Amino acid sequence: MKFTTLVSATALAVASTAFVGAAQARDQVQVAGSSTVLPYASIVAEVFGENSDFPTPVVESGGSSAGLKRFCEGVGENTIDVANASRKIREKEIKACAENGVTDIMEVRIGYDGIVFASQKDGPAFTAFTPVQWHNALAPKVLVDGAIVDNPYTKWSEVDASLPDVEIAAFIPGTKHGTREVFEEKVLLVGCEESGAMKAMMDGGMSEDDAEDACLAVRTDGKSVDIDGDYTETLARIDSNPNGVGVFGLAFYENNTDKLKVATMSDIAPSTETISTGEYPVSRPLFFYVKKAHIGVIPGLKEYAQFFVADEIAGPQGPLAQYGLVSDPELAATQASIEAEDTMK
Repeated sequence: MKFTTLVSATALAVASTAFVGAAQARDQVQVAGSSTVLPYASIVAEVFGENSDFPTPVVESGGSSAGLKRFCEGVGENTIDVANASRKIREKEIKACAENGVTDIMEVRIGYDGIVFASQKDGPAFTAFTPVQWHNALAPKVLVDGAIVDNPYTKWSEVDASLPDVEIAAFIPGTKHGTREVFEEKVLLVGCEESGAMKAMMDGGMSEDDAEDACLAVRTDGKSVDIDGDYTETLARIDSNPNGVGVFGLAFYENNTDKLKVATMSDIAPSTETISTGEYPVSRPLFFYVKKAHIGVIPGLKEYAQFFVADEIAGPQGPLAQYGLVSDPELAATQASIEAEDTMK
């Protein structure tokens, strides 16, 4: 894989006019945003720095909204070049960008993330789950007979008679993990809403924001364990606990099918296909946004974007897939869009 190693004199001339008051543009791509995209972007930045003559991009987190806010602050070397996002940019953000002179935005979909619910291959029959079951198993307070009470459940069978009659032992991503966000939004919050607990809390006087925060809370009595390490730590916990259920990225599960079995979620089996189409409910597309005005001015910006979605990086056999990214079946179209420097309409 070859990348341009020199910035043309023309690009430097553009820098002097596009970035008013700057004698020369900085030489390092600056990225900020989604904590979910952060590990993928960090991998890409490191490999990009090792395999090109451009400096390693600076990648920061802060969340999708914070990253897009910084992205929309304006054009110039004192603003970031790329915003990572675990959701599409919102209309109000596009408007804020435009008001600050950021009018040409390139949207790049890097792939999808999906999480699965896996247990020991020869362990209890955890084969099918719903968000309501997970909410009722993990929430500190649940809805019982019309009232919000402290969670009384200690076994999965108490949560739902269709589940195995074993102690609840859930190993979930810690709060520092991007995977935790999709687990909270697509499982805990959905389960809280579908169970009626969120409505009951609001009927009891809680604001919508406070009720949502309560829906995302996880019990602290040992039934649910945050895993701050990587998925190998989760696997080790399941290896030592036959009743354990772990939350993994799809790719990690697929590399450990000799040890693990996976459950459906809302009757949909997780797979590359069901995640990439959005049919599997615990999945979503991931993006980054590029400030076109900085291309040709900030050395390596376009090359970084191209590198990120190259087959060797974001394809099914690339390092991002090994880390858990589900490759986008339309990756070739994304590559062509970056090459053409297409912007959002």
